[in-house]
Amino acid sequence: MLNKMDIYKKIKAVYPDIGEFGKDVNIDYDKVQHAWVVDLKDGRKHLKTFLEEKDAEVCVDKNKCIGVGLQIGQLRHNLKIM
Repeated sequence: MLNKMDIYKKIKAVYPDIGEFGKDVNIDYDKVQHAWVVDLKDGRKHLKTFLEEKDAEVCVDKNKCIGVGLQIGQLRHNLKIM
């Protein structure tokens, strides 16, 4: 199984300005949803999204990150327009 730092490193590779792990970006596994929760923060604002376990694994293991990249990109966009 993946760990949160594996996912963070892949996200950081796509979005180098994403921020610092534990401060601007938090990632945890939700056992109920069977998905990774990515929580982005910008000051007092924050939004989160769920990355399907399969999508995260394909991104980290096979370097196929289009879906994850689009999802995180949309999350960043939504955070900026709040």
